[in-house]
Amino acid sequence: MRIEKARGFLEDLIEKAGGCAVVDGGFATQLEKHGAAINDSLWSAVCLMKDPDLIKRVHLEYLEAGADILVTSSYQATLPGFMSKGLSIEEAESLLKKSVKLAVDARDKFWDAKRRVSGHSYNRALVAASIGSYGAYLADGSEYSGNYGPNVDLEKLKDFHRRRLQVIVEAGPDLLAFETIPNKLEAQACVELLEEENIEIPAWICFSSVDGDNAPSGESFKDCIDIINGSQRVAAIGINCAPPHFIQGLIEKFKQLTEKIIVVYPNSGEVWDGRAKKWLPSKCFGDDKLNLLATRWRDSGAKLIGGCCRTTPSTILAISKAMN
Repeated sequence: MRIEKARGFLEDLIEKAGGCAVVDGGFATQLEKHGAAINDSLWSAVCLMKDPDLIKRVHLEYLEAGADILVTSSYQATLPGFMSKGLSIEEAESLLKKSVKLAVDARDKFWDAKRRVSGHSYNRALVAASIGSYGAYLADGSEYSGNYGPNVDLEKLKDFHRRRLQVIVEAGPDLLAFETIPNKLEAQACVELLEEENIEIPAWICFSSVDGDNAPSGESFKDCIDIINGSQRVAAIGINCAPPHFIQGLIEKFKQLTEKIIVVYPNSGEVWDGRAKKWLPSKCFGDDKLNLLATRWRDSGAKLIGGCCRTTPSTILAISKAMN
């Protein structure tokens, strides 16, 4: 299978990085630091319409910080989401492809400059196309509950993801990143869709967790991961956008449940109110704490480590230094 050769690129990157590669950090957080207004149902994907140059700038900042994998700005970019803003289907598909092209262009520009410099410590980064959960599209916080209601079944979830997946794959990313998956049903939809569409780009599937023990739906991770383990198209399984203090225990749990690569990129520990669309006051983990935790996560078996919401290039720089 060509998928085995493609998966080899990810394994080679991990080896070149010393056994643990660095994923980038919070995208919307960094866009806001540069003044972007993203309080929108499209979230960071609104910049694909309004300020694509800023997206490329943020990608370059994460590369400079030592990221080995760039995650695209397409987490909340969906065809119905764009069309709700008055765009045609063709325009919506073009923006999805742009999310990949911006990351690829940033990677190529950065690497072309660095590879001419002897003694640099960078790796040629891979581009992972972000595919947010159905709950992310709903923008109602349900990616943190897994409660999609009685009308959402397996076929509806596959239909929701299918065309977006096709368009993103056409754009040529190195990896696919299914993110904040909240329940077993959507994990199954992702796995079946990869098979039905004969996708030959390796994927990872990341769950969120609100209790540090189960998927947001309350289903056990064993039940969720059992569905994924049989797929040759999923190279890695992990956790994103959960608080850092959950990660160690979840890595240990996942190590018992799968032989796939484990990927973790937690948030800063702050709590997002998905309905009110604001960050709630809470203790967050600074870069100094996260880099110490990252070494423990690596030693426990994580092979891909980065950051999610409220982490920044300085966080990724600290993690990158800790990995070397």
